[in-house]
Amino acid sequence: MANHWWWRPSWQPGTRWYTWHLTFDGADDVHRLAADYRHALADVPGLDLVPDRWLHLTMQGLGSTTAVSETDAWAITDAAAHHLAKVPAFDLALGPAIVTSEALLLTVDPPEPVHAVRAAIRAAITDMWPEVPEAADGFRPHVSVAYSNTDGPTQPAAGALADVTTYPATARVTAAELIVLGRDRQMYEWQTAARVPLG
Repeated sequence: MANHWWWRPSWQPGTRWYTWHLTFDGADDVHRLAADYRHALADVPGLDLVPDRWLHLTMQGLGSTTAVSETDAWAITDAAAHHLAKVPAFDLALGPAIVTSEALLLTVDPPEPVHAVRAAIRAAITDMWPEVPEAADGFRPHVSVAYSNTDGPTQPAAGALADVTTYPATARVTAAELIVLGRDRQMYEWQTAARVPLG
């Protein structure tokens, strides 16, 4: 595994980023599943385990708060409300967890409604801007339960996951959130700027 927390281009300590997420506040079944994995991974070195309040499904970035004006962020949010009204609320099954190069991820099924939410958000951005940040393709819905904070073998994490006895969680998705995201403390933390309902 590799350290997830290297500083990407346009990111540095103190950077805050406008982005869209699905979040899981009050999603007790998701919290139950995440707790099962946190318990199993507690003794695995080199991992930052994600607490319930920071569980999220990354959707679509806008840009740093120094590059994106509040006026544009709110205009895109207003447009997103129009587009997301056409996307019905839906249920997702999360899990099991898999190991990737920088994180342990919960799989998401079905992915199609998540793609529909992202497409609606991207359409809202297109209403305001000539180009949409981030590529349309290559998006794979997931929820991270742990991030790697060092370089090392995958076996300890993979071995711990192999011993987990649990079952997938179900979550009802009823809204998307525009958030102001930071990652100064080896965790994705945010403040919610707007919550836009589906349907």
